[in-house]
Amino acid sequence: MIISRFLRRGISTSTSPTRRWSWWDHVTQALKDPINAVTDAFLADPCPYKINLGVGAYRDDEGKPVVLQCVREAEGKIGATNFLESTSTAISSKLVEESAKLIYGEDSDVIKERRFAGIPALSGTGACRIFAEFQKRFYPDSTIYFPDPTWSNHRNIWGDAHVPDRTFHYYHPDSKGLNFLALMDDVKNAPDGSFFLLHPCAHNPTGVDPTDEQWREISSLFKVKNHFPFFDVAYQGFASGDVERDAQAIRIFLDDGHSIGCAQSFAKNMGLYGHRVGCLSILCNDKIQAVAIKSQLKQISNTMYGSPPIHGISLVSKILSNPDIKALWLKEVKVMATRIQRMRATLREALERLGSPLNWQHITNQVGMFCFSGLTRAEVDQLAKEFHIYMTHDGRISMAGVTTKNVDYVARAIHEVTASDRDTKILHNIGAYKAYTFDPGGKKDRTGTGAVI
Repeated sequence: MIISRFLRRGISTSTSPTRRWSWWDHVTQALKDPINAVTDAFLADPCPYKINLGVGAYRDDEGKPVVLQCVREAEGKIGATNFLESTSTAISSKLVEESAKLIYGEDSDVIKERRFAGIPALSGTGACRIFAEFQKRFYPDSTIYFPDPTWSNHRNIWGDAHVPDRTFHYYHPDSKGLNFLALMDDVKNAPDGSFFLLHPCAHNPTGVDPTDEQWREISSLFKVKNHFPFFDVAYQGFASGDVERDAQAIRIFLDDGHSIGCAQSFAKNMGLYGHRVGCLSILCNDKIQAVAIKSQLKQISNTMYGSPPIHGISLVSKILSNPDIKALWLKEVKVMATRIQRMRATLREALERLGSPLNWQHITNQVGMFCFSGLTRAEVDQLAKEFHIYMTHDGRISMAGVTTKNVDYVARAIHEVTASDRDTKILHNIGAYKAYTFDPGGKKDRTGTGAVI
């Protein structure tokens, strides 16, 4: 049977040295992830003063990755710990408990009554993937509704679980804000009992969040329609600088008595991208149901990866459970969010100073890691080609990549590619950037890239 399959594909079974057949001749190259494609293009560019505005992780004002002090202190606490098999279950349980407190509220009835089932996951991606499999297993004919737009990997995750997807209106391209009326119509018109994925704060990629009052209206309509809300929490703390404030949408749904699913990631708000630490939790009717659901989640995760590496789990558990280290983390989250907010204001002011005829108010209206700039694909391509500034083709700017040293250049480049009167362009080629960001003589680097030319 196997041989006939290869013959039907036209693959030779001859052992001739001139042509050996392969099991994998029929495999074609997968489509590149759009975010990874930006990073690949950035890395391939030899220009020393290139700028990456595509990465979805925090960078400091020098454009460098950050190891938070709270992480260093947690490392010191767990450094002497023997990561033995006998300790892994307790540490994993601690992560789930502390993660649930962080998102549902330490004093919530859900926590007090143990009415949640949760497991550690490989960051937010792993948590979403396990839930998608859980959804398919117990609601095999269901669909998942995504906001339009959403994180590009959501469709891949649910698609791999063979869960079909649809979209609901979210972003309004004219206002560059929330298309609330259309959103509510789509929620109303979806079949009763549908699954919806929601971003509770710092929406990726738009940076557009509903107000508290709008969340209450959404929650009320979900209740009428008996929809299931699944929250993907990748940026808690980055919208407002306050992790409690950024959990408000989920607390509203919780107060309204919804069943809730939640994927949490600590990759961004703890700077632990490489550790892949996350948590999946589902609210339950009682402790008995929680035990049953947890057993199913564990069975799914066991077939995928068993359990996540324990070191990252230990770090997050220690940060969230130690009062002093947690207090330090909350301060550092505020610092990161404040820097991004400052860069939003500075970028908008720089564009307005240049006399741009466009309205850039949305830069400061939007929140979180990303600015959905409104730049077209052609303009994004021009930024990469002429100015060595990289972002995703939908115009999403990672504001963490904007620094005090490059913000004026970024603004001038954006103004250049969006100027309606081409005679008023400020920059004509990349040489203008050299003159702008480097001392005469080209010895002192002011770009934050480490370049010396």
